[in-house]
Amino acid sequence: MICPFCKADDDSVIDSREADGGAAVRRRRECNKCGRRFTTYERVERTERLAVVKRDGSRVPFNADNIMRGILAACGKRPISAEAKEEMVRQIEDGCYRDFEKEVPSVEIGRRVAGRLRALDDIAYIRFASEHEDFRTIEDIAAEVKAVQESPKDLPDQRRLFEG
Repeated sequence: MICPFCKADDDSVIDSREADGGAAVRRRRECNKCGRRFTTYERVERTERLAVVKRDGSRVPFNADNIMRGILAACGKRPISAEAKEEMVRQIEDGCYRDFEKEVPSVEIGRRVAGRLRALDDIAYIRFASEHEDFRTIEDIAAEVKAVQESPKDLPDQRRLFEG
């Protein structure tokens, strides 16, 4: 690994540990030339490509940045940490690559984002849903707000108690 400080290609790994819930390896390194320490991350490179099928039938490459932009717009100034948003994007991206081989409908990505936002913050969920659901009138939005108020949050990764 090339030292970011002196550009030497001579370092030692001091410490290695899991990062991002096992999705990466964090390595602490020390340059043998200048003695400075730096951190690197090792992740699996996704060689498979997913296409997102839009509502109009067009296809675009999957891009997690688009998911983050939608989440940021929905969250606005809500008290949701950057880490929580990044984790949400990572989980949605991992789920899409796990559950779909070549193509994922944009509606499915929206459903997954909405489910995670619903579990995290009701206001962010309503903001997202108002943009991505097929609400035709203010009454449709009001009905969704009422449904959110009256129902417990769905936690996306929570298992059902009495599933058989």
